Amino acid sequence: FKTFGEILKQIDGFVWGVPLIVLIILTGIYLTIRVRGLQVRHLGKALKFMVKNEEGGEGEVTSFGALCTALSATIGTGNIVGVATALAAGGPGALFWMIVAAFFGMATKYTEGFLAIKYRTIDEEGHVLGGPFYYIENGMGKKWKWLAKIFAFFGVCVGLMGIGTFTQINGIASAVTNFFDPNTSWAIHLFGRDISWVVVIAGLIVTVCTALVIIGGIKRIANVSQVVVPFMAVLYVVFAVLLLLCNVTKIPDAIVQIVQGAFGYGDGIQGIRAVAGGVLGAMMAAMQNGVAKGIFSNEAGLGSAPIAAAAAKTKDTVRQGLVSMTGTFIDTIVICTMTGLAIVISGSWANPDLKGVAITTEAFQSGLPFPSVVSSFVLMICLAFFAFTTILGWVKVYRWIYVLAVFIGPYLTVAAVWTIADIFNGLMAIPNVIALIALSGVVAKETRDYFKEFDRLSK
Repeated sequence: FKTFGEILKQIDGFVWGVPLIVLIILTGIYLTIRVRGLQVRHLGKALKFMVKNEEGGEGEVTSFGALCTALSATIGTGNIVGVATALAAGGPGALFWMIVAAFFGMATKYTEGFLAIKYRTIDEEGHVLGGPFYYIENGMGKKWKWLAKIFAFFGVCVGLMGIGTFTQINGIASAVTNFFDPNTSWAIHLFGRDISWVVVIAGLIVTVCTALVIIGGIKRIANVSQVVVPFMAVLYVVFAVLLLLCNVTKIPDAIVQIVQGAFGYGDGIQGIRAVAGGVLGAMMAAMQNGVAKGIFSNEAGLGSAPIAAAAAKTKDTVRQGLVSMTGTFIDTIVICTMTGLAIVISGSWANPDLKGVAITTEAFQSGLPFPSVVSSFVLMICLAFFAFTTILGWVKVYRWIYVLAVFIGPYLTVAAVWTIADIFNGLMAIPNVIALIALSGVVAKETRDYFKEFDRLSK
């Protein structure tokens, strides 16, 4: 009989096969064409809008608060553990495809943010409701309500068993254990295996902290996110930049490895080539892992970010679309690229004895000019903040069931956690991508009209 892990891998391979990868990439390319390369032409404007809140808008939180809530749900373990997992399975080339998917994903994220504002509704209590459920039904029509329900079902699964809880709390538990009890010296036998007491304590602390924040709703989540997200992002970027500066002479070679690996060539990927079945197989492994983990990290196309974007205090669909777009830029093109370069420079991705956060930890320990314990501690703190705010960013709907999932998460294996997350990410993306394509004409027209008027007023 096949093990549970083997069954999960087969399902994951089917969901994240060539058709879905092609669908997501082509959707990003199609939307990039329809909005006329907006992610290049208006990135500067987007970054300006990101930190400047609109006055007089309707909503529950500021545009910056909505972005931080969305970023809190995207800047998480995907930036540290997800990149490491992608490179370990697909080689350095996975980072190339992660960046390519993110570039086109910026147009996808813009479209999601735009539609979130255009089709949001306000309930009887004055709460703003929006996201794919609403732009599918209100934009595509009542006859498509079944598609909205499918999205909602897989969205719950992703929140409870994917991005939202299992991977994040599992990442925190792994990082804390690697620092405090790497040899599992203080063990307790649970669920058929030895688990460190550090995992139990970390799990309980995060569960309690999550419960204390989420009962305050979206406003409290946004308030916490506005403080924690910028702090954790800056802290991580500072150390990542320092690492790259200390190893600046190795960056050109790392870039060569990344580009060669993207197409199945280069040193160090013979093992991947052997498993995947030649050069083409190695290229597909790099593409599959890069796109899947990239989407896991920035969530472009999944439909999760527009749920937070809908709560923004704004009447301007284009403005919020641009603000949403910056999330993918910051998350993947900046932070994931830094992590990936660090891992390629150190060569830790090729060590078969390392998994998940241990790969990135090894890269930081070998690349930073500090004692290993300092580098390990910094990464643990960053990962804990990243993952905790991701948990907060996903709790708007589920609340107490969600807290239970956070409690369970530390005790699952890393492989099972990431495979389950991949599966539900892919399934959730399908109905959302269909809606983005169907409503792209509305987005393209109103975006063109907006910038014509913007240019006219600027003259």
